[in-house]
Amino acid sequence: MSGGMSGGVSGDLDAGTCRTVLVTGAARGIGRATAARFGREGARVVVNFPPGEREYAEQTGALVREEGGTPLLVEADVADPAAVTEMAAIVHATWGPLDVLVNNAGICPFADFFDIDVELWDRVQHVNLRGAFLVTQAFTRAMVEAGRGGRVLSVSSISAWVGGSQQVHYCTTKAGISSLMKSLAIVLGPHGITCNAVLPGAIATDINKADWTDQAKVDYFRSRIPAGRMGEPADVAGVLWLLSQPESAYMNGSDVLVDGGMFVNLQ
Repeated sequence: MSGGMSGGVSGDLDAGTCRTVLVTGAARGIGRATAARFGREGARVVVNFPPGEREYAEQTGALVREEGGTPLLVEADVADPAAVTEMAAIVHATWGPLDVLVNNAGICPFADFFDIDVELWDRVQHVNLRGAFLVTQAFTRAMVEAGRGGRVLSVSSISAWVGGSQQVHYCTTKAGISSLMKSLAIVLGPHGITCNAVLPGAIATDINKADWTDQAKVDYFRSRIPAGRMGEPADVAGVLWLLSQPESAYMNGSDVLVDGGMFVNLQ
């Protein structure tokens, strides 16, 4: 399934081999595109989805299969410790330890700061940040024991670096995910497991549907983004795949911005 460690932080996964990959929040958007991208390489892809998303997850599974991969659909709310433990048991009993973990599950119910109550704050924190912690802890334990290295890739956001008037609860989780990857790079690096965060910019997903269906906002983003367009889920999925390759073995604890140049354009 994958090659052994080459020492230090480099978990040197073999290119072109059948690897086992888990993508959380894979029913839609970036998660679906990522699952399909790994499927194209013949990977065994665990398609995680939350309760109520089975129909969409089945569509993702079909796409993985069409691309040449083997899907395994597992329903689990990543914010629920018991559900995550059960998911890990299912995956390990079916396919053994992961080679690549992609923490993608996330929510962003836009709200004004003074309208955010404790319940909303906690739900966003639990899904986005606690979920990444729980899933990573549950799956990397077996990766460490297997001793063959691997990758932990977490989808953060450009919002980890900038603020948002209706994203106070969301931005803090994305900054937390980037920080989590930095600390875990230190913890897991000696075991050949590298940990990196990918920070998407303006990507056309369900989370920001109001933006990409509003022509005025689309025009604004295009004027801010040197690439001249909003990003697509496949743009992020491609970078996640690249970070799983042997050539990325010395990247550890990095933030990788995928935004078409929007962040650096202050004009």
